[in-house]
Amino acid sequence: MTGPFAFQIHSTDGNARSSTLRTPHGPVEMPAFAPVGTAANVKTLEPRDLSELNTSLLLANTYHLYLRPGHDLIERLGGLHSFMGWDGPILTDSGGYQVFSLAHRRSLDADGVTFRSHIDGSTHRFTPERVIEIEERLGADIAMVLDECADPLDAVYLAQALSRTHAWAERCRAAHSRPDQALFGIVQGGIYPELRAESARILTGLDFAGYAIGGLAVGETKEQMYATLDATCGHLPVDRPRYLMGVGAPEDILESVARGVDLFDCVLPTRIARNGTLLTLTGRFNIRNARFAEDSRPIQEECACYTCRTFSRAYLRHLFISGEISGLRLATIHNLHFMQRLMAQIRTEIGRGTFASFRAGFLQGYRITDQRVRHEQRRRRAEALPAAS
Repeated sequence: MTGPFAFQIHSTDGNARSSTLRTPHGPVEMPAFAPVGTAANVKTLEPRDLSELNTSLLLANTYHLYLRPGHDLIERLGGLHSFMGWDGPILTDSGGYQVFSLAHRRSLDADGVTFRSHIDGSTHRFTPERVIEIEERLGADIAMVLDECADPLDAVYLAQALSRTHAWAERCRAAHSRPDQALFGIVQGGIYPELRAESARILTGLDFAGYAIGGLAVGETKEQMYATLDATCGHLPVDRPRYLMGVGAPEDILESVARGVDLFDCVLPTRIARNGTLLTLTGRFNIRNARFAEDSRPIQEECACYTCRTFSRAYLRHLFISGEISGLRLATIHNLHFMQRLMAQIRTEIGRGTFASFRAGFLQGYRITDQRVRHEQRRRRAEALPAAS
C-alpha cells in the first residue's frame, strides 16, 4: 500500500490476524466490524453515538447515495465525511449488489448495467468508470470496484459472471486516480474453489490495495461459506487487508477470523435491533416477548453499554410494545456495543495467542438462531425421514 495508507500485521494465531489499516481519516484496528450507514446514516444513531461505541469504520452505499441525494450534491457540500458529520474512515460499496439484486429492474451487458431506480423508476447506467467517478467524488477512504454478485450455487452462470467481474475490475483499476482513496478488488466465484482461486489470481495481479470476498451469505449454507473461505483466503496476499462483505453474525465472524479475514460489514446487528432482537453472549432474544414484562435485569449482565447501564429489559420491552422510537435506538446501541466489544476481544485473544480457545468457548455457549441454520436443520431432518408410503 502506498501514500496515506498502510497495513501492518501485529500478531497471528493460526490463520487469525491482528492488524492495523491506516487511512487518511485514522486507523482501523482489525479484525474490525463496520456498521452499515447505507444512506450516510446508521439508522437511529448519530456520529457521536458511533464514536462512543468505538466504531472505527463506517460503510455507505454508492447506489443509494447516487440516487438520493446525489453524489454531485455531496461533493458540493464537502464530501461524504463533511456531509454526514463523521471524521473517521468510510468505505463505500460500489452498489453492485443492490443493482444485481433488482433482477426485474436491470439489464446487463459487457460494458455495464442499466437499471431503474427503486425510488421513482427512472433509468440509470452504471459502468466501471462511472462507479469509480461517483465513489471518488463521494470521497470515501476505501472504494470498491463494480462487480457482479451472482447466485453462489450456479457454476455455469458464475463462470460467465466472473469474466465480467474481472474485466470490470481492470477497468475500475485503470479509471481510479484519487491518491487519498484505496481501491479494493472483489473476489467472486460462488462456492466453487477453482473459480475462487482463478478470481483471486486475476485480481491479485491487478495489485489492489485490499481484497474483498463477495458473493457469500446470499443463499449457501454456513458450511459452504466456511469451506469457500478455506479455499479462498490462502490465495490472497498476506500483506493486504481481507474483507468479507455482508457478513455480521457473531458465529460467522469468529469462524471467518479463524480463516484469515480482517474486516466485516453487515446490517444484521442494527436491523434486528430495530425489530427488537438483541445480541447476548448466549445468543439472540426478542425483547417483545411477554416473559420480559417484569424483568428488572439489563439486556446482558456486565455489559457496559449505555442501554444496559441505565435501563431494564422490562422498560425496553415497554418502549417496543408502545411503539416508542427510543426503543429502536437503545437496542441498536446495545447490539453495536456487543459487536465492537466482540471485535476488541478477538484482537486481544489473537495478540495473546489464545484465539482458538476463545472461539471454541464462545461458540459452545452461543445459541445460533440464524435463519440459514434453521433452514439447513429442517432440510436435513426432512432428508432423514423415511419416504411416505
